Amino acid sequence: MKWLILMIMVSVAFPSVAQEAEIVKSEAVQAAETAPEEVSGFMDVVKGGGAFGIFLWCGLAGLSLAACALIVDSVLNIRISRIIPKTLVSLVREAIEDGSMKKAAQRCKDVPGPYSNILLAGFENVEDGFDTAQEAIGIAADMESEKMLQRVNYLNVVGNLAPMLGLLGTVQGMILAFATLGTTSGAAKNALLAINISQALYTTAAGLVIAVPAIGSYFFFRNRAAKVILTMESLTMEVMKGLKKKEEPKV
Repeated sequence: MKWLILMIMVSVAFPSVAQEAEIVKSEAVQAAETAPEEVSGFMDVVKGGGAFGIFLWCGLAGLSLAACALIVDSVLNIRISRIIPKTLVSLVREAIEDGSMKKAAQRCKDVPGPYSNILLAGFENVEDGFDTAQEAIGIAADMESEKMLQRVNYLNVVGNLAPMLGLLGTVQGMILAFATLGTTSGAAKNALLAINISQALYTTAAGLVIAVPAIGSYFFFRNRAAKVILTMESLTMEVMKGLKKKEEPKV
């Protein structure tokens, strides 16, 4: 009798256990099917941000290229040896020693550049008096300084825009992360959260990586340009003083 009761209990319990196992198996299969592919690299994070995320990354890439180009341009062009050629300085001094204003002006025209423009401003106004010539030199120096700093100022623009784009990407990533928490469940939630948070962190890091050297280079080249401008003004005033002594009547 006991064996009969045991057999009946086993026959009743076995189908329920098998049914529960089948339910668990089907849930696991469904979760595996709905889960997205595993994030394998940076490009998956970029694609996970959608069209707006791709736009942000294109903007960051453009700012990175612009910063590199501006830094290289400043390294090549904002140099004393390039802006104030020693050959021009010696030729102008020789012309003034010879007492030829026209020759000195022609030397400046033969070697065009910021320093030549400042010298020409003084030479063309020296007939109206040396005070007028000095004023013209100051105005020309301000103009050349503005031209020189024009490209350098773009580094400051890049340095301010890059972290702003990075912050915008961070906000987008956090919005997508919270949306994932509210709309997704199961294994898919973890994968999508990883993509969204990676988007936020990557864009922040990229913006800072671009901004730090851009802003540092801006201050460095701005100070170098100011030093070059002061050197040009000083050399120009020395030339004008030499010209003034040359034209003063001997007693």
